[in-house]
Amino acid sequence: MTIAELYAIYQQHPTVQTDTRKLQKDDLYFALKGPNFNGNAFAQKALEQGAAYAVIDEADYAIKDKTILVDDVLQTLQQLALHHRKQFNIPFLAITGSNGKTTTKELIHAVLSTAFKTYTTEGNLNNHIGVPLTILKIKSNAEMAVIEMGANHQKEIASYCVIALPTHGLITNVGKAHLEGFGGEEGVRKGKGELFDFIRQNNGSVFRMNDYDYLRDMSKGIANVFTYGTKDADVVGNVAQSDPFLEVNFTKGFEGEIKTSLVGSYNLPNVLAAVAAGKKFGVNDEKIKAAIEAYSPSNSRSQLVQKGSNKIILDAYNANPSSMKAAIENFAKAEGDSKFLVLGGMAELGQESLQEHKTLIDEIAKHKWKAVLLVGGDFLKTEHPFLSFAKPEEAGEWLQKQNLQNAFFLIKGSRSMQMEKVLNYL
Repeated sequence: MTIAELYAIYQQHPTVQTDTRKLQKDDLYFALKGPNFNGNAFAQKALEQGAAYAVIDEADYAIKDKTILVDDVLQTLQQLALHHRKQFNIPFLAITGSNGKTTTKELIHAVLSTAFKTYTTEGNLNNHIGVPLTILKIKSNAEMAVIEMGANHQKEIASYCVIALPTHGLITNVGKAHLEGFGGEEGVRKGKGELFDFIRQNNGSVFRMNDYDYLRDMSKGIANVFTYGTKDADVVGNVAQSDPFLEVNFTKGFEGEIKTSLVGSYNLPNVLAAVAAGKKFGVNDEKIKAAIEAYSPSNSRSQLVQKGSNKIILDAYNANPSSMKAAIENFAKAEGDSKFLVLGGMAELGQESLQEHKTLIDEIAKHKWKAVLLVGGDFLKTEHPFLSFAKPEEAGEWLQKQNLQNAFFLIKGSRSMQMEKVLNYL
């Protein structure tokens, strides 16, 4: 079966699932494989649950007239997404970066949705499966698409660009994330830069945070650049205050002030990026302001949680040396006499992991805290004067015994640490 023939079936059944637990009647089931599972084995179950067809790549699981046998299910999913992408002549904005890409994506989606029918990545479905699934959810009424792209090794962003064919690109920043897979900080820059490389080769446009010299270097040769930053940019804004929520004053490109529900001055570039996208695509200032002010973070990203008399900044979705440092500096500046730092280990840092954890401990020691609780990962292999725990539950139990009142917490760590579990004890 050709991709064009499969696309005709997809048009009749335009909802794609790779998980039988989420499957609805008349969906198309794609039997993906992983290190610990074989989706082909669930093809019959998917059909029994009402799937219109199951796309498989192992003949042993074929069921006459109900399964579509292909050479490779993942490649077929990606090719189908590309075929679907080619049906649209609308802006496709791709977003990547070491920190802030999901928040930036959600803010931009909120802004653009006030004026256009806009589709975007759900949650963080930003990998080799998530990108094609996101594209296949875009309906014919789309006027804008915002695609988040995550990566932990080189050539990954380039492979997503070939599927998503972005017309616009935005790199939030380049920091110390996924150092193990990228082969160091320079490898991270090269990997994230693959988005700008694609835009350059295809005469597209980029949004650029003008404060970062390295982004200016990475965008050289791109003719269409719309800038944002704290000075010398098309959109200029600065922190008015950030305790507890970020407020931004604008001096160029936007009229007035925006009061967000985002915790921390490190969210300034994310807000500026959303304003820049709105301005570039002609959204008026009132709609931009309303959209950003109405946005409330979720999923453990820069959330401010109140539990009794205690306040918690929950930023436990992910962590790397760059985002950890920014979060600690922001928390140190926040008002409060009873501040508790609860940090989980950072993952995927490779050979540099121990040194990065030591550097972070040095950063922590520069500030005054009521207590510091370091949990798991390479914190366990590093000497430090702070409280040490193997698991978030153990840190939570210690905090629970203190019967704390009017305390202020920052809880942060890599996703694998599941630091949000500490909340259950506060």
